Amino acid sequence: MPYIPVTDTQREEMLRFLGIGSLEELFREIPDAYRFPPLNMEGGKSEAEVLREISAMADRNIHAGNRRWFLGGGLYRHFIPAAVSALASRGEFLTAYTPYQAEVSQGTLQAIFEYQSMVAALFGMDVVNAGHYDGATALAEAVIIALKQKGEAEARVLIPAALHPEYKEVLALYLSAYHPLVEEYTGPPGESLKKGDSPACLVAAYPDFFGTIPSLDGAAEAIHRAGGLFIVHADPIMCGLLKSPGEYGADIVTAEGQSLGNDMNYGGPLLGIMAVTRELMRKIPGRIAGEARDARGRRGYVLTLSAREQHIRRERALSNICSNQGLSMLRSCIYLSLMGKTGLRKTAELCWNRSRYAASRIASLPGFSAAEGVSDFFREFTVRLPAGKTAEEAFEALGKKGIVPGLPLGRYFPGEENALLVCVTEMNSREDIDALAAALGELCK
Repeated sequence: MPYIPVTDTQREEMLRFLGIGSLEELFREIPDAYRFPPLNMEGGKSEAEVLREISAMADRNIHAGNRRWFLGGGLYRHFIPAAVSALASRGEFLTAYTPYQAEVSQGTLQAIFEYQSMVAALFGMDVVNAGHYDGATALAEAVIIALKQKGEAEARVLIPAALHPEYKEVLALYLSAYHPLVEEYTGPPGESLKKGDSPACLVAAYPDFFGTIPSLDGAAEAIHRAGGLFIVHADPIMCGLLKSPGEYGADIVTAEGQSLGNDMNYGGPLLGIMAVTRELMRKIPGRIAGEARDARGRRGYVLTLSAREQHIRRERALSNICSNQGLSMLRSCIYLSLMGKTGLRKTAELCWNRSRYAASRIASLPGFSAAEGVSDFFREFTVRLPAGKTAEEAFEALGKKGIVPGLPLGRYFPGEENALLVCVTEMNSREDIDALAAALGELCK
């Protein structure tokens, strides 16, 4: 927003309050020699010259727009229609705070309602709130709901071993006040429960950190028989193509909404999504917008089930979700409405097909393997380099050629120094993929 300085009237009021007659008197205690010291600066530059110099400095940054970009690992480069930024930056939305007063917040409330309706359809769920800080906190909040539902001091929580490692860290922090028994499992979620198990929840990653798509068949039935909740952390782009978590019987669905019209922006702001069944709608934090009719039958929008998203009654609080997520939510609302069901499916298909083309090109290189032993994956897959080569070496070498080849997995997993997590979206052309394969091949000659 433009900076608006104080007015002359405000300045005079300040001086009267201080009991002085002028600004010069205000600074009288500063010796004359130090008030306006010589700065030894060159003459001023024109606006055009300044913009040219700043642009040259900005061009030195490495970003997805000036590189062949194959880096994912939680943040993804997807196409964002120009209308998303144009509409979301309108003053009515950009400066809006909270929609507590429905009579003057109908536009914001309708945007929330439309967003929640579209995300509910995408995930196959009944109710969606208007946003958490990010996908990791949304997942942590979902587990807390399950713990409260279970009502046991040391309830067990089952999470996939292939969950994003940073999500595990956030989850551990959020659960530090609850002291649950968090256990990791491998293999299909439905086969993770042992006879006699009674965990608070079973968490599934759909897909997992490595892009692998697990089978969710039978998972909901198994955890429900054990008296727990089935939580699915899903990718919203993938859900435009594959079966929704709701169809698998999920009780809670969480997601990172950055890929739905939000820029990567060096890691934020992000958008945490939470969707639940009707049975749990009074258990979730955050705001929910509802549609209503007035006495004359006119359609209107209100906050429903909860007076505000910041729960201030400590003993009854569900969480503390702030209003700044509204703008990220709005961008996703505009993105989903512009893309529609067909556009979202087409985006997911491009990710699906191009990632498989990339995996096949890389796997054909001598000494390389890609997506080895993986039945199905979405957008990301693991590449293993030939013996003696590390992913960090590939990252540095290809970076000099204008290619960001992926995420070196050794940064998260000691012992995986020769593994690279490669991400391919609709933004990666066939030429980009061929250039990546060629550069990797040259590296290992």
